Amino acid sequence: MAFINPWPLLYTMLRLSKKNKVVPAKEEKQQAVVLPLHSVNRSLDFLVELIDTIRPENAKDIALASIRFKALLYQMGQDRSSLFSLRKALLTQFLKTNIVNALTESGIVSSRGFVQELRGKILHKLLPELQTPDNFLYVINRIFYNKRDYIWVSGIDTDLWIQFFEVLGIQINMAEPALILQLQRSLQILSHRITALGLEKEMTQRYENIEHAIFPFLDQSRLVSEYMALKQDIASQAMRTILLANTTEALHNCNQTIQSIREQRTAYGTSLAQTFIITRLQQQVDRLFIILDVLDTDNSFNTQRFVDYFKTVVRNENRKNSIREFLSENTGYLAYQIAEHGGRTGEKFITTTRKDFWRMFNSSVGGGIIISFIGIIKNLLSKIPGTPFWHGFLYSTNYSLGFILIQDTGSTLATKQPAYTANNVASSFDAQKIGEHPDLRNLAITIGKVSRTQLASFTGNLIVVFPLTYILAWLFFAATGVKIAEGDAARKLLTDQQPLHSPAWLYACFTGFFLFASGLIAGYVENYLVHGRITERLRNLPSFKNSFTERRRYKIIYYVENNLGSLIGNISLGFFLGMAGFIGNTFGIPFDIRHITISAANVAIGFFGLDHQVTAGEIWYTLVGVMGIGFLNFAVSFGLAFLVAVKSRGIHLREYPQFLGILFRYLKKYPQDFIKAPALRTAAHLK
Repeated sequence: MAFINPWPLLYTMLRLSKKNKVVPAKEEKQQAVVLPLHSVNRSLDFLVELIDTIRPENAKDIALASIRFKALLYQMGQDRSSLFSLRKALLTQFLKTNIVNALTESGIVSSRGFVQELRGKILHKLLPELQTPDNFLYVINRIFYNKRDYIWVSGIDTDLWIQFFEVLGIQINMAEPALILQLQRSLQILSHRITALGLEKEMTQRYENIEHAIFPFLDQSRLVSEYMALKQDIASQAMRTILLANTTEALHNCNQTIQSIREQRTAYGTSLAQTFIITRLQQQVDRLFIILDVLDTDNSFNTQRFVDYFKTVVRNENRKNSIREFLSENTGYLAYQIAEHGGRTGEKFITTTRKDFWRMFNSSVGGGIIISFIGIIKNLLSKIPGTPFWHGFLYSTNYSLGFILIQDTGSTLATKQPAYTANNVASSFDAQKIGEHPDLRNLAITIGKVSRTQLASFTGNLIVVFPLTYILAWLFFAATGVKIAEGDAARKLLTDQQPLHSPAWLYACFTGFFLFASGLIAGYVENYLVHGRITERLRNLPSFKNSFTERRRYKIIYYVENNLGSLIGNISLGFFLGMAGFIGNTFGIPFDIRHITISAANVAIGFFGLDHQVTAGEIWYTLVGVMGIGFLNFAVSFGLAFLVAVKSRGIHLREYPQFLGILFRYLKKYPQDFIKAPALRTAAHLK
């Protein structure tokens, strides 16, 4: 009977075997057999010592941990007596500890709400939860007592762990009634929980055929109940085997239903509640597969699945009270609904052909024209007497209306692209997968597309903003005889963009965050429109039907469906930028914004206000400041949005260090791709 559960215990006994291996005399091997490992406390002490010999001083020193682990594997292969002792000790440990919690709770997201779970983690961080020695999780925590153990445990190659458990044998006598009872209890608990989650409203509302979709969740529960009702005797053995096989098939059908709902998220949206349920449901189904592997009698065990479980439990016990980990996980649950729908907008911001490239350039020229007027109006609003709050409100309104105008005219603002395009870059991890590995060459090509698109939009904005703003400032002076800014005020418009004379680049980072945040808000609203079926509800609202003609209703619904997310995002960005200065002044902290196009407009107004009395050196220094502002706007916004996007896909960038090499070779071989649209380029060209 294959049972692969006692990870830590396995280790210690293994170290035990190492000690016995030093003297290969027959008497010593005999001694290994009679070690008092049947004693729970004694075997636990051995296990602690065993892990101490494997554990590297630096948890990130995976190489050292792997070397010590390989030595342990060699020892196990040489000393069969100590292996026998270890197996005996493991069975004793399982019989005298409760493994139900380890199987049904550890490594599975909690069913409590966000606030309750956060409060519980804070309290347990101050005063850890009590675990009694008869709980198997107590054993895990005693052996892996270092809170960074999960790093080297996860870092050791999976194949080595598989070899370890297979060499160990994992052939535990399943005739032990106490062990069978614990496994069956875990089976029953998880089965009922899976049924309950599968019937939640957040799940059933997306079933196209509800009777067909919920059947596997109900069926697996029925099969488990029939299995539990059978007597544990030889006569019913064949029926138990059949029921467990049918339960396994029902769980595969549950997985298909879960995957179907995931695939519908792009079309129907998702919610935090639904994502939370799907995550918990998937974890419970995977855990049930492990228990079924043990309870069936086919002597076949999915060691790979158990190794993943083992690593998950070690990490969970090490990090169970980590507030940072908890917040990070919940950000991941929320990430998809924000990133995926924001990414739909980002598709138009990535150019593939030369025609697309010039279309982007032309739309950016239109955006530059509007930004020039925004800059002029903002500086005029600053002359109106008023409190900082009302100045901030007026600035916010000016920015918001300008950004909305850019959207409605089909123009482009360069700095708004990164928050939308980052998801498309992350999605290229998924495109054209090679086996189970993402296509990194496709990712490199996508980054090339984003680079040239961003260059086109920045160029289109800036090539217009400075000269047009200068002309508008001159026209205002010609019409009124008053300069928008002059003297110290004009000088300040220049120095505010210079990195050593002001915190311009710090403020540019703040602006990058605001650009990122506005993208999140836009993605969230778009997802909510789809998931909440807002347009359908609006279409059937009686007061809406009675207030507008059919043609007007169609236009309103069309606008809401296709533009509301961007509209809210633009308003949010406008108020983020407009109120930043007010917050900084109110609290007396260095907090403001620097946006590349608005900064370029301010430079033009200041240059005109000083009657061109500016040295060439200062001009170049100011331009460097403006370029730095643009770079930081882009880098911060894109970086944060990209992290959210990859998190929504469960991607860990550290697992793909070879990507930088691929990107460098692409840049070296086809540098023009990062500047202008080439002929058709595929991943095959990067080989």
